[in-house]
Amino acid sequence: MDAFDFEALQSFPDEGPVTMLNLIKFREASLDGNGSGRDAYKRYLAVAAKLVEAVGGGVHWTGKVQHTALHEGGDVEWDRALLVHYPNRAAFLEMINHPDYQRANLDRRNGCEKHVILATATVYSA
Repeated sequence: MDAFDFEALQSFPDEGPVTMLNLIKFREASLDGNGSGRDAYKRYLAVAAKLVEAVGGGVHWTGKVQHTALHEGGDVEWDRALLVHYPNRAAFLEMINHPDYQRANLDRRNGCEKHVILATATVYSA
């Protein structure tokens, strides 16, 4: 399924909460011809958000990327950033393996030109 790194997700110590930083670049038009890339992603999110909540997680923040403030190499072409919190890695794995997620994920793939998810552990929070 997609490019999820199941080996890393399963082998990394599952020692508590994980926040997934999502970086998204939308396609101009959805690959299935059903609206824009943003439209397809909204269809995906309608399902995925419920599944995130069902495993004890939640979307903590989402924002529109306006411009790059610092660029010292790497890819900077993103439209949206999201922080999605899960109680642990097992909850994230449970969600992405759910049959409803698997079906909705087609909309994500149709709508996203590129999508990076970085698994993070909190080291500081104000």
